[in-house]
Amino acid sequence: MLDQNEIKEGVKEYYGETLKTSSDLQTNACCDPYSMPNHIKTALSEISDEVVSKYYGCGLTIPTELNGLSVLDLGSGAGRDCFLLSKLVGENGKVTGVDMTDAQLEVANRNISYHTEKFGYKKPNVEFLKGDLEKLDELGLKDGSYDAVVSNCVINLIPNKESVLANTHRLLREGGELYFSDVYCNRRIPQELVNDKELYGECLSGAMYWNDFENLSKKVGFSDPRIVESKPITIENPRLQQMLAGFEFYSVVYRLFKISELEPHCEEYGQAIEYKGGMDEAPNAFMLDGHHVFQKGKIESVCGNSYNMIHKTRFKKYFNFYGDFSTHYGIYKDCGMNIPYSNIDSTAKNNSTNNDTNTDTAAGGCC
Repeated sequence: MLDQNEIKEGVKEYYGETLKTSSDLQTNACCDPYSMPNHIKTALSEISDEVVSKYYGCGLTIPTELNGLSVLDLGSGAGRDCFLLSKLVGENGKVTGVDMTDAQLEVANRNISYHTEKFGYKKPNVEFLKGDLEKLDELGLKDGSYDAVVSNCVINLIPNKESVLANTHRLLREGGELYFSDVYCNRRIPQELVNDKELYGECLSGAMYWNDFENLSKKVGFSDPRIVESKPITIENPRLQQMLAGFEFYSVVYRLFKISELEPHCEEYGQAIEYKGGMDEAPNAFMLDGHHVFQKGKIESVCGNSYNMIHKTRFKKYFNFYGDFSTHYGIYKDCGMNIPYSNIDSTAKNNSTNNDTNTDTAAGGCC
């Protein structure tokens, strides 16, 4: 069994020496399968060719409404997403990239002056730090100092994922969010596959079982993980396909808000919200997640968590709000849950008992 240090050294070797450009990847797990909004396409056209050629992400990790924000990029690599963010947060915003691979950081730092000049800034608004993402607490970053944290297909490469998520929660301001893409599996992956350096480096055997990830997110304080987009990954490599037979992999974009009032499940309080418009990047509709798209001018019923994800974040000024938390109506049924108990009433149960019918299982219970 490889220990955590051996895994980390394998990742450094794979991304610092084995991979020279994105064309050296052996599968399509580390790719960018999602469509890009026009404002991101425009910004991407200004990123240097050298930086783009060393991009190994698996999704789009750029949320909306970033101007003036402070953003942390975990596993920033050669800096593609950091430079995109540098453009989108504007000269008054700030972007910090953290990576542990010297070869990648050398490329990123070499390109800072190029992008500062390209964007017309008087001084850089982006910096890169060398660091272990399991030990973010050793980098001197201040608690609650970031409005958003992003990461692009990196957390699967980290052995201690709980440490990364817990430290991210600590570094975010209240109302901030972790907006990131990563790879997940339909099953827990056995250790012999985790030990394979190529499978691990290709962002596959380090992927979490999806339900383990959701439970871990809630454990560290992200009470209601929201899926923005998800797509299956096809491993177009016969040799690796055979090794991974029976395992299904998905590229998923999540957003996890740091909001203390969020509940573990979606609860109904009779609330509604209305998108007024006004976001340049979302003039007609705003997507909170894959199940919540708010059309401009349309009043929409929402659960308490969705209400707070808008009301207690940077998006508040673009919405009208209706209702409060004074009356609770139970679980919000559109969020996929219902009361788990039997709907057999006491009269039916009594009638069955009088007829000498065993009603233990009919009455319902935990199982």
